[in-house]
Amino acid sequence: MYRLALVGVLLLAVSGCAVESPYGAPIQPPLAFYANPAFLATSNHDCVWENVVDVVDDYFPIEREEPVRLVGNVLTEGRLDTFPSVGSTIFEPWHRDSVTGYDKLESTLQSIRRHAVVRVIPAGQGFWVEVAVFKELEDTVGANPSTPGGAVFPHHVSLTRVVGPVDEQEINAGWIPLGRDAALEQRILEQIMARMSAAPMR
Repeated sequence: MYRLALVGVLLLAVSGCAVESPYGAPIQPPLAFYANPAFLATSNHDCVWENVVDVVDDYFPIEREEPVRLVGNVLTEGRLDTFPSVGSTIFEPWHRDSVTGYDKLESTLQSIRRHAVVRVIPAGQGFWVEVAVFKELEDTVGANPSTPGGAVFPHHVSLTRVVGPVDEQEINAGWIPLGRDAALEQRILEQIMARMSAAPMR
Protein backbone atom coordinates (compact mmCIF):
# COMPACT_ATOMS: atom_id res chain seq x y z
CA MET A 1 0.00 0.00 0.00
CA TYR A 2 2.79 2.40 0.96
CA ARG A 3 4.73 1.44 -2.14
CA LEU A 4 1.76 2.28 -4.37
CA ALA A 5 1.38 5.66 -2.68
CA LEU A 6 5.11 6.34 -3.08
CA VAL A 7 4.96 5.44 -6.78
CA GLY A 8 2.02 7.81 -7.24
CA VAL A 9 3.88 10.69 -5.55
CA LEU A 10 7.03 10.05 -7.61
CA LEU A 11 5.10 9.92 -10.87
CA LEU A 12 3.32 13.15 -10.00
CA ALA A 13 6.64 14.82 -9.23
CA VAL A 14 8.20 13.61 -12.48
CA SER A 15 5.27 14.94 -14.52
CA GLY A 16 5.98 18.51 -13.43
CA CYS A 17 2.44 19.54 -14.37
CA ALA A 18 0.82 19.87 -10.99
CA VAL A 19 1.44 21.78 -7.76
CA GLU A 20 0.41 20.44 -4.36
CA SER A 21 -2.18 22.45 -2.49
CA PRO A 22 -2.21 22.65 1.35
CA TYR A 23 -4.95 20.00 1.26
CA GLY A 24 -2.90 17.52 -0.76
CA ALA A 25 -4.87 17.78 -4.04
CA PRO A 26 -2.98 18.78 -7.19
CA ILE A 27 -3.70 22.26 -8.51
CA GLN A 28 -3.65 22.44 -12.30
CA PRO A 29 -2.67 25.59 -14.17
CA PRO A 30 -5.80 27.45 -15.29
CA LEU A 31 -6.99 26.97 -18.85
CA ALA A 32 -8.54 29.68 -20.99
CA PHE A 33 -12.26 29.06 -21.26
CA TYR A 34 -14.06 29.08 -24.57
CA ALA A 35 -17.73 28.48 -25.17
CA ASN A 36 -18.30 25.09 -26.76
CA PRO A 37 -19.47 25.46 -29.49
CA ALA A 38 -17.33 28.53 -30.21
CA PHE A 39 -18.25 31.09 -32.84
CA LEU A 40 -15.87 32.07 -35.65
CA ALA A 41 -16.84 35.29 -37.41
CA THR A 42 -15.66 34.55 -40.95
CA SER A 43 -17.29 33.57 -44.23
CA ASN A 44 -14.27 31.60 -45.48
CA HIS A 45 -15.46 28.04 -44.94
CA ASP A 46 -12.37 26.52 -46.57
CA CYS A 47 -10.07 28.33 -44.16
CA VAL A 48 -12.16 27.24 -41.16
CA TRP A 49 -12.19 23.60 -42.20
CA GLU A 50 -8.47 23.49 -43.04
CA ASN A 51 -7.54 24.92 -39.64
CA VAL A 52 -9.90 22.57 -37.79
CA VAL A 53 -8.41 19.53 -39.54
CA ASP A 54 -4.86 20.76 -38.99
CA VAL A 55 -5.37 21.23 -35.24
CA VAL A 56 -7.28 17.99 -34.62
CA ASP A 57 -4.72 16.01 -36.64
CA ASP A 58 -2.09 16.97 -34.04
CA TYR A 59 -4.00 14.97 -31.41
CA PHE A 60 -5.85 12.17 -33.19
CA PRO A 61 -5.65 10.17 -36.42
CA ILE A 62 -8.62 11.24 -38.53
CA GLU A 63 -11.08 8.54 -39.50
CA ARG A 64 -13.65 10.42 -41.58
CA GLU A 65 -14.11 13.95 -42.93
CA GLU A 66 -17.26 15.59 -44.23
CA PRO A 67 -16.09 19.15 -44.96
CA VAL A 68 -18.29 22.22 -45.20
CA ARG A 69 -19.49 22.51 -48.79
CA LEU A 70 -21.33 25.17 -50.74
CA VAL A 71 -24.28 23.46 -52.44
CA GLY A 72 -26.10 26.04 -54.53
CA ASN A 73 -26.43 28.96 -52.14
CA VAL A 74 -26.45 26.82 -48.98
CA LEU A 75 -23.49 25.81 -46.84
CA THR A 76 -23.68 22.28 -45.46
CA GLU A 77 -22.57 21.28 -41.97
CA GLY A 78 -19.10 19.79 -41.67
CA ARG A 79 -18.19 16.88 -39.43
CA LEU A 80 -14.89 15.25 -38.51
CA ASP A 81 -14.54 11.90 -36.69
CA THR A 82 -11.27 10.51 -35.35
CA PHE A 83 -10.00 7.07 -34.48
CA PRO A 84 -9.54 6.33 -30.76
CA SER A 85 -6.07 7.18 -29.49
CA VAL A 86 -4.46 5.72 -26.35
CA GLY A 87 -3.79 8.40 -23.74
CA SER A 88 -0.21 9.59 -23.40
CA THR A 89 1.70 8.85 -20.20
CA ILE A 90 4.15 10.94 -18.18
CA PHE A 91 6.92 9.26 -20.18
CA GLU A 92 5.52 10.72 -23.44
CA PRO A 93 5.65 14.50 -22.98
CA TRP A 94 5.65 15.05 -26.75
CA HIS A 95 2.02 13.83 -26.92
CA ARG A 96 -0.46 16.45 -25.75
CA ASP A 97 -3.77 14.57 -25.53
CA SER A 98 -3.43 14.14 -21.73
CA VAL A 99 -3.73 17.81 -20.83
CA THR A 100 -3.42 17.96 -17.05
CA GLY A 101 -0.97 16.28 -14.70
CA TYR A 102 -3.82 14.13 -13.39
CA ASP A 103 -4.62 12.95 -16.93
CA LYS A 104 -0.97 12.02 -17.50
CA LEU A 105 -0.83 10.06 -14.25
CA GLU A 106 -4.16 8.35 -14.95
CA SER A 107 -3.02 7.23 -18.41
CA THR A 108 0.25 5.97 -16.92
CA LEU A 109 -1.44 3.75 -14.33
CA GLN A 110 -4.28 2.39 -16.51
CA SER A 111 -5.39 2.14 -20.12
CA ILE A 112 -7.25 5.28 -21.23
CA ARG A 113 -8.21 6.21 -24.76
CA ARG A 114 -9.95 9.19 -26.36
CA HIS A 115 -11.61 10.05 -29.63
CA ALA A 116 -13.06 13.28 -30.97
CA VAL A 117 -16.05 14.43 -32.98
CA VAL A 118 -15.91 17.97 -34.36
CA ARG A 119 -18.81 19.76 -36.02
CA VAL A 120 -18.58 22.98 -38.06
CA ILE A 121 -22.03 24.53 -38.32
CA PRO A 122 -22.73 27.48 -40.67
CA ALA A 123 -24.49 30.38 -38.94
CA GLY A 124 -25.05 33.65 -40.79
CA GLN A 125 -21.71 35.43 -41.25
CA GLY A 126 -19.71 32.79 -39.39
CA PHE A 127 -19.51 29.25 -38.10
CA TRP A 128 -20.05 27.43 -34.83
CA VAL A 129 -17.27 24.97 -34.05
CA GLU A 130 -18.23 22.23 -31.59
CA VAL A 131 -15.51 19.94 -30.21
CA ALA A 132 -16.50 16.78 -28.31
CA VAL A 133 -13.71 14.58 -26.92
CA PHE A 134 -14.85 11.29 -25.40
CA LYS A 135 -12.80 9.38 -22.86
CA GLU A 136 -12.88 5.62 -22.19
CA LEU A 137 -11.32 3.23 -19.68
CA GLU A 138 -10.31 -0.28 -20.75
CA ASP A 139 -12.45 -2.98 -19.15
CA THR A 140 -10.03 -5.76 -18.21
CA VAL A 141 -12.21 -7.51 -15.62
CA GLY A 142 -14.24 -9.65 -18.02
CA ALA A 143 -11.35 -11.64 -19.50
CA ASN A 144 -12.23 -15.31 -19.97
CA PRO A 145 -9.46 -17.74 -20.95
CA SER A 146 -11.86 -20.57 -21.81
CA THR A 147 -13.07 -21.09 -25.37
CA PRO A 148 -16.77 -22.06 -25.64
CA GLY A 149 -18.20 -24.13 -28.45
CA GLY A 150 -19.53 -22.62 -31.63
CA ALA A 151 -23.15 -23.12 -30.58
CA VAL A 152 -22.72 -20.94 -27.50
CA PHE A 153 -23.65 -17.26 -27.86
CA PRO A 154 -20.52 -15.21 -27.04
CA HIS A 155 -21.32 -13.27 -23.88
CA HIS A 156 -18.20 -11.10 -24.09
CA VAL A 157 -19.30 -9.36 -27.31
CA SER A 158 -21.84 -6.58 -26.89
CA LEU A 159 -23.72 -4.67 -29.53
CA THR A 160 -22.60 -1.14 -30.31
CA ARG A 161 -25.50 1.20 -29.77
CA VAL A 162 -25.25 4.86 -30.78
CA VAL A 163 -27.76 6.87 -28.75
CA GLY A 164 -26.79 10.29 -30.06
CA PRO A 165 -24.23 11.15 -32.76
CA VAL A 166 -22.31 13.68 -30.64
CA ASP A 167 -24.02 14.47 -27.34
CA GLU A 168 -23.81 10.93 -25.96
CA GLN A 169 -21.00 8.43 -26.04
CA GLU A 170 -20.94 5.18 -27.96
CA ILE A 171 -20.82 1.97 -25.96
CA ASN A 172 -17.96 -0.19 -27.25
CA ALA A 173 -17.16 -3.71 -26.10
CA GLY A 174 -14.12 -3.77 -23.83
CA TRP A 175 -14.22 -0.06 -22.97
CA ILE A 176 -16.08 1.83 -20.23
CA PRO A 177 -17.30 5.35 -21.12
CA LEU A 178 -15.93 8.05 -18.80
CA GLY A 179 -17.71 11.02 -20.37
CA ARG A 180 -16.11 13.98 -22.07
CA ASP A 181 -12.64 15.44 -21.61
CA ALA A 182 -13.36 19.16 -21.18
CA ALA A 183 -9.69 20.08 -20.72
CA LEU A 184 -8.69 18.66 -24.10
CA GLU A 185 -11.77 20.18 -25.76
CA GLN A 186 -10.68 23.58 -24.44
CA ARG A 187 -7.12 23.11 -25.66
CA ILE A 188 -8.27 22.18 -29.18
CA LEU A 189 -10.70 25.12 -29.28
CA GLU A 190 -7.98 27.46 -28.04
CA GLN A 191 -5.66 26.45 -30.88
CA ILE A 192 -8.41 26.71 -33.51
CA MET A 193 -9.37 30.20 -32.29
CA ALA A 194 -5.72 31.29 -32.22
CA ARG A 195 -5.11 30.10 -35.76
CA MET A 196 -8.27 31.71 -37.07
CA SER A 197 -7.44 35.03 -35.40
CA ALA A 198 -4.11 34.99 -37.24
CA ALA A 199 -5.68 33.93 -40.54
CA PRO A 200 -6.99 36.54 -43.04
CA MET A 201 -10.74 36.94 -42.59
CA ARG A 202 -12.84 37.43 -45.70
